[in-house]
Amino acid sequence: MSRRPTIADVATLAGVSRATVSFVLNDRPGVAVATQQRVREAAEKLRWTPSRSARALSTGRAHAVGLVLSPELIGTDPFYPAFMAGIESVISETGDGLMLQMSRPADEVETYRRLAADRRVDGVFLTDLRLDDPRPELVTELGLPAVAVGAIEGGTRLPTVNLDDRPVVRNAVRHLVELGHRDIAYVAGPEEFVHARRRRQAWADALTEAGLICGPLLPGGFTAEGGARATRTLLTRTTPPTAIVYGNDLSATAGMAVAQDAGLRLPDDLSVVGFDDVPLASWTSPPLTTCRANPVSWGQAAAQALVEVIERGTTADVELDPATLVIRGSTGPIPVRATR
Repeated sequence: MSRRPTIADVATLAGVSRATVSFVLNDRPGVAVATQQRVREAAEKLRWTPSRSARALSTGRAHAVGLVLSPELIGTDPFYPAFMAGIESVISETGDGLMLQMSRPADEVETYRRLAADRRVDGVFLTDLRLDDPRPELVTELGLPAVAVGAIEGGTRLPTVNLDDRPVVRNAVRHLVELGHRDIAYVAGPEEFVHARRRRQAWADALTEAGLICGPLLPGGFTAEGGARATRTLLTRTTPPTAIVYGNDLSATAGMAVAQDAGLRLPDDLSVVGFDDVPLASWTSPPLTTCRANPVSWGQAAAQALVEVIERGTTADVELDPATLVIRGSTGPIPVRATR
């Protein structure tokens, strides 16, 4: 054909009405198996697929799910590309798409209201949950299907896909204690994030369990700049820590670079632990000891849950396998200078 085929062409070739073609290709019940096969063969022969806009009109759905992120996160945090890859691997099978919406925290309420009002998405993922987060109540008010990625606090009830990151942080501290470290610092993520507070508290709890006082605690913001700044401050202390645990891998890799620029050898002079196990973690020098959370599987589980909420109205909470400690070359025995 010299022109692009249409649904009318498929209907003519299959010997059915256009409504029947729409029913078959949208998996609606009531069409005989033989007719379904004829329609699909005609569509395949003509290489015809329904446009997204036409499909949305026929089903009453946008056939898209939404993820709202701040511009800084998508540009700097390696967690999110892997998380989105997990989402895409699920929704590609349903024919849906992922709408990524950039929005700063001050504008996010209006962003969600606009997504719901314009019916641009069938549901959304809520990530980086905060203390007193307004989004769970907001999406409930808007009638917008949603899944919370991570632990949620407060009375609003949304399905959650959670990974308990506290045990692995405690294991990381125990690993350092077993290596002889007694002065173990922590570079934390943003205090308003629920998961950042959980990781910081797990570090403090593990030190208490080991009979140690909490080492220095500095903000790092989950960013390279924050990790570098905190590391410089720690290294200028009269007695620098012998080990540093970071809230994520991005701040940890920046901290490693700062320490090496200062002339320290890792792990001979300083041990470093990150969190996430992003692909870069195994390629740093030395390779980074970190807590593996598997963002791809997290994205897959979140997408499966959201698809169920959209189709059925609800789904069970999902508890992912716990994160695991991956020991690499950035951690080692306490420096000799610290034992004297």
